[in-house]
Amino acid sequence: MFSVSTEMANKAIELLKGKKAKDIKLLDIHELTTISDYFVIAAGSSTTQVQAMSDELEEKMELAGYEMHHKEGFRNGRWILLDYGNVIVHLFHDEERQFYNLERLWVDAKTVLVDNE
Repeated sequence: MFSVSTEMANKAIELLKGKKAKDIKLLDIHELTTISDYFVIAAGSSTTQVQAMSDELEEKMELAGYEMHHKEGFRNGRWILLDYGNVIVHLFHDEERQFYNLERLWVDAKTVLVDNE
């Protein structure tokens, strides 16, 4: 089951790269909590870009067979959360990314290396 989560996270990362997301991080949290296996965290430089990243993920993840369970924050586009069950995607505007700093809050999580090229 964990490999399905890994595939889903990698698909989300691939799609985010296609939308020029910045500073993409993958946190492996499966040993720390039961809420999810991974957090995918990415930033955009405008609310329009953050919303476009969300739209792209929603559309293409569904086409890939991944069901989204919940979405929050789309209207203001500053922090959008897309919950795919075993993978939770956090899309931030640059300013919110720095302010909330999820990596600091989840400092015990394993950070999986992501090629941001």
